[in-house]
Amino acid sequence: MALNHTYGTLLLDEPSKSTRDVVFLSLTLSVLAILTTAMNCLVITAIIVTRKLHHPANYLICSLAVTDLLVAVLVMPISIVYIVKDTWLMGEGMCNVWLSVDITCCTCSILHLAAIAVDRYRAITDAVEYSRKRTSRRAAVMISVVWLLSIVVSLPPILWRPQMDHHCIIKHENIASMIYATFGAFYIPLLLILILYYKIYRAAKTLYNRRRASYLDKSEMNGHMLPKFSDREPTTPDTLSPPEKSLSEPSTECDRVRIACRSPRTQSGRERSLRRHRISSSRETKAATTLGLILGAFVICWLPFFIHEVIFNICTSSCKPSAGVTNFLTWLGYLNSLINPLIYTIFNEDFKRAFQKLVKCKNYI
Repeated sequence: MALNHTYGTLLLDEPSKSTRDVVFLSLTLSVLAILTTAMNCLVITAIIVTRKLHHPANYLICSLAVTDLLVAVLVMPISIVYIVKDTWLMGEGMCNVWLSVDITCCTCSILHLAAIAVDRYRAITDAVEYSRKRTSRRAAVMISVVWLLSIVVSLPPILWRPQMDHHCIIKHENIASMIYATFGAFYIPLLLILILYYKIYRAAKTLYNRRRASYLDKSEMNGHMLPKFSDREPTTPDTLSPPEKSLSEPSTECDRVRIACRSPRTQSGRERSLRRHRISSSRETKAATTLGLILGAFVICWLPFFIHEVIFNICTSSCKPSAGVTNFLTWLGYLNSLINPLIYTIFNEDFKRAFQKLVKCKNYI
């Protein structure tokens, strides 16, 4: 959220930077801002022009990309100028506008991650019922609620902010203000995300074990594979996605005998079953990896910043924050806006194909 100014830490006097250090720092931060802008623009464009990506779940990802794009375009450039100059030169009114955009967009980005976790949890644990409720209108309502909550969390720190010459910061006057801002913007969403992704991981693991047990039960009967009687599998509410459904059982002993007597179909059934099992195992591994990356990136990027804010607002008299450390932790949080579009799309084949078409300037259907 805004380096050394969001949720309150004052800059201390530090030795002046050399010209080479200033140039290197500004170029590095500018590259990060440009990459963040490009990646989020790519995600937004891919969702808009690719019909296959027109799905309520992807609308949440698109809204997240819009939020992260606002961080890259409206927050990062001014932050770079502020760091390089070591003083605020744009006036009190511009400071209030910038802080409002900074805190609201960063909070909104974090709350989007919580909303996506809620959406994925419902899609896995209540797949059949939620598939009927998972509409574009519902996605629009979730996005509106996220933005409304972000404004509610972000507005009080701006209104309570005392004016300061040459500094554009938010300084908490009491512990209650700090708790309201940090818990609303980070700690409560973090707890929600941890709980939901743990439940998602348990549900995926349970489904994988169930499929594995079903596969092993079918793999041998007098030393022969028993394939499915039909290529079509029944839909069940405990599935992760349509291609990942459980294998069906032959309905009668007569079916089993009839299947076992057809050696060519038995062989093809064996191959189909092995292939489905490998695909299922691969998807379970990929899902677990994705969850780990999402949580890891979110925690690594934002947790140090908010721990820093809590510590230096509790012990204001004895703790002396470093401007360099505060700047680093703030930009580590900003980095999450670059990582988000990478993680949420890199494991999705539809997104990858859409990106390839965009890069090659191909037509969309």
